[in-house]
Amino acid sequence: MDNLPQIISAILDELESKNAVRDATLARSRTLIRHCANSIRAVHRGEFAAAEELLQAARDTAAEMVRDLAAHPDIYFAGYTQDALKELAEAHITYAIIADKPVPRPKELGVEPAAYLNGMGEAAGELRRFVLDCIRRGQVGLGERALEAMDIIYSYLVTVDYPDAVTGGLRRTTDMVRGVLERTRGDFTTAVRQDQLQDALRNLERKLGQPDGPDIRIAPVETNGEGDRTPD
Repeated sequence: MDNLPQIISAILDELESKNAVRDATLARSRTLIRHCANSIRAVHRGEFAAAEELLQAARDTAAEMVRDLAAHPDIYFAGYTQDALKELAEAHITYAIIADKPVPRPKELGVEPAAYLNGMGEAAGELRRFVLDCIRRGQVGLGERALEAMDIIYSYLVTVDYPDAVTGGLRRTTDMVRGVLERTRGDFTTAVRQDQLQDALRNLERKLGQPDGPDIRIAPVETNGEGDRTPD
């Protein structure tokens, strides 16, 4: 028992060091998530240059975080660390699809496969927002391209059939993507049909306004003076 104080002291020193790393990781994860959220907002505003700067800052923060966790795999694979890296993947995938750039690979971002796949699923939610914005702006082509990207994302995610312990709960993310995709497809189809109907009505109005247009008349309805239609 003579060496017990030395053992306890060494353990406490190790735990103190680990706790300091944990605190630093939490701070960096919050900074990383903030950069990613701001970059996504910049993408939706069409400010791609600002988004690229924020993504670079996010990558730098993530690289520092991962580097300092090389000796602490338990903290690296903790939920808050992987959630932050998931946000990194989401922001980059969202930017790549909307800006029509190549989608980065997991290794380029330093993200684990499970976090990358979940980030891809979360990006589908941001694409729904983009599609709705395109509908409001009348940019049907851009909206359709984003909708196709959502469909492709879901078609790949649904093929990943591994336990949640391996994929980080990807099944729940995939279910979310399916619901978002169905709602977005319905909203987009309705908007396109409305635009087509409006175009048809405008074409009809132009034809009716032409001198040689079709002579369409609506016969007046005869009534008996009390608001009731008279029999023929």
